[in-house]
Amino acid sequence: MPVDLERGETSLWTGRPRQGIWFRPSDALMIPFSLLWGGFAVFWEVGVLNTPAPGLFAIWGIPFVLMGIYITVGRFFFDAWRRGRTSYALTSARVVIRSGGSLKSLNLHTLSDVTLTERADRTGTITFGASAFPVSMFGGAGWPGAPQTPSFEGIPEARQVYAQIRAAQHSPSSRAS
Repeated sequence: MPVDLERGETSLWTGRPRQGIWFRPSDALMIPFSLLWGGFAVFWEVGVLNTPAPGLFAIWGIPFVLMGIYITVGRFFFDAWRRGRTSYALTSARVVIRSGGSLKSLNLHTLSDVTLTERADRTGTITFGASAFPVSMFGGAGWPGAPQTPSFEGIPEARQVYAQIRAAQHSPSSRAS
């Protein structure tokens, strides 16, 4: 990702999040829950449509079926689409996150909480700031429209990038930028 560098700033690293469908540890709970939710919603809707129940009952079930579809399969595709439009950069003064049409720039020297979560394959997530919920029920995508804690999500060699961030935070030359 080309980053518009400010005066005296240098690019240290650029990257992208892991691409494609991604199963996370939170899916161990979310997948069975989504199957139960979706199964019950479909069972309700089919039952209502096969009885002479008032039309309101059929309409009542539609949002639950749609929600079931989203939490069962749709969230994986939404998350992959979102990560496909995301790129990251680390400069001597900033952390930059570009996702779709939005650009977030965080000053390295004002970041008080930088957290590394690493997987066995050396990919990981670096979170900038305190997270209200350590594990998102909906994976990395969170609930659409809900505020997200800025992060470099699912990046390769995350520990090396984390070390670069910490070094840049403590570098006296980058403080003058």
